[in-house]
Amino acid sequence: MDEWIEEDLNLLADRATEKAPRVFDQRMLREPIRLLEPRHPLSLPPTASVRDAIGVMREHRIGCVLVVEAGVLVGIITERDLLLKLDRAEGDGPIAALMTREPEVLTPDDPIVYALNKMSVGGFRHVPLVDAERRPVGIVSVKDIIDYIVDFFATDVLTVPPDPARGEAWRGRDGG
Repeated sequence: MDEWIEEDLNLLADRATEKAPRVFDQRMLREPIRLLEPRHPLSLPPTASVRDAIGVMREHRIGCVLVVEAGVLVGIITERDLLLKLDRAEGDGPIAALMTREPEVLTPDDPIVYALNKMSVGGFRHVPLVDAERRPVGIVSVKDIIDYIVDFFATDVLTVPPDPARGEAWRGRDGG
């Protein structure tokens, strides 16, 4: 067989084995939250101090800590709570004074669109995930959802030049 024909057949075979591109559509928003691989939440008891909550957030570089009593979610304390309510409690005071009580929750099997709805309508950046007994099993953040969406547009998002002032000028250039 001619060498060029064999090369063309190999190229076609390679293309046939490539994955079809993922398409972002309404079905993708109806996928369960567990596909986002939510992190296991960090938690403290309601008697923990505000200083303890701040320490956990700093150490783990996270924006919230769940407040759990007897294994059940009773509240959430977020960076926003600390910024807006800290003057109400002392640093050594209990986080119960600052936490949002009985936060809205979802389960890992709920659709991603439910998390988006709660975040958009409620202005939340984090939504706790619980089981049927309201025990924390995870937490989903705005960043988790953004990362999920970026996966669908990776070449468009991750190859943008670092300087937005350049606009579309970068598209016309080939090479370095």
